[in-house]
Amino acid sequence: MPASDLIIHPAPPLAPSALVDAFRGVVTPHLSDNLARLAGIVGLHRFHGNRKLVGTAVTVKTRPGDNFAIYKAVMDMQPGHVLVVDGGGDLNNALVGELLLQYALLRGCAGFVIDGAIRDSSAFRERDFPCYARGVTHRGPYKNGPGSINVPVTVGGQVVHPGDIVVGDEDGVVSFPAAQASRLLEAARLSAAKEAAIQQEIATGRVAQSWLTAIGL
Repeated sequence: MPASDLIIHPAPPLAPSALVDAFRGVVTPHLSDNLARLAGIVGLHRFHGNRKLVGTAVTVKTRPGDNFAIYKAVMDMQPGHVLVVDGGGDLNNALVGELLLQYALLRGCAGFVIDGAIRDSSAFRERDFPCYARGVTHRGPYKNGPGSINVPVTVGGQVVHPGDIVVGDEDGVVSFPAAQASRLLEAARLSAAKEAAIQQEIATGRVAQSWLTAIGL
């Protein structure tokens, strides 16, 4: 493949470990709510167990069904990076499978977010390796390129920049700039406290509820 067909930018610095750990206790709905309910990745499915996904985005834009650039991106990863791939949502050929999973584990990759297909899906469940993808297929990838690494990509309707923080759980995946992290963390904590208070009020069994009155019901 001609070198000009592969655009490579350096891997972004990792988010501080204390910040990453703090987001392990935050659910994606509370993040989404505080991003005006407009941001966030949609349309992907979870292919692992219950492990939380939190890390710093390394992004790849690749031709549908081709994972040449993905391998190169994983080579430059540090522990805590999350592989975020714009594969155009194509489901004909898998972009990652068990071999790339094993390779990513050696590099300390925190998880995959793939706007495309995967294969060897049982390997992701057995290892409980965070993996969100558009779908699954038995057909393997090509390795011809081209591709771009660490450029802005679009995944499930969300623009993801290299260095963004990525959080995934059973409800889906949200990403946001690291500069917004502290604000979002505090806002999400307030949302959790507000919902806890509402749950306590609902538990009283009263028909009239103050939180319903506040929205005009």
